[in-house]
Amino acid sequence: MPVAARRLIAFAAVLLAAATLVGALGAHVLSARLAAERYAIFETAVLYQFFHSLGLLAVGVLAISHGNRLLHIAGAVLASGVVLFSGSLYLLLAGVPSVFGVLTPIGGLCLIVGWLLVACAALRRRATAGS
Repeated sequence: MPVAARRLIAFAAVLLAAATLVGALGAHVLSARLAAERYAIFETAVLYQFFHSLGLLAVGVLAISHGNRLLHIAGAVLASGVVLFSGSLYLLLAGVPSVFGVLTPIGGLCLIVGWLLVACAALRRRATAGS
């Protein structure tokens, strides 16, 4: 198994474990302590972390079988997107200065670009396989 693919899978697993831990903490502790609009932000952060981490796991598995460099780049961009998007929301809820809010849309952009890179890798793979 390529080292880069193993790293993507391991990082995705750590992100999923963290999302589970943070989500449980939120459900049992934060739901009673945060205002409804702030709790909705928390839920968004956890939800995006879960979905995109599961996707990152899939990208890692694809990278094993297809060894496409573009998939490895997509995985790195997706991992950065999860950390920046969800991480910045968690930090804002924890009370860091609002200037960190600029990281949220950057993280969202990384997620979009990462998935577009996965699409490009899939089309590229198919084009070379079908030629």
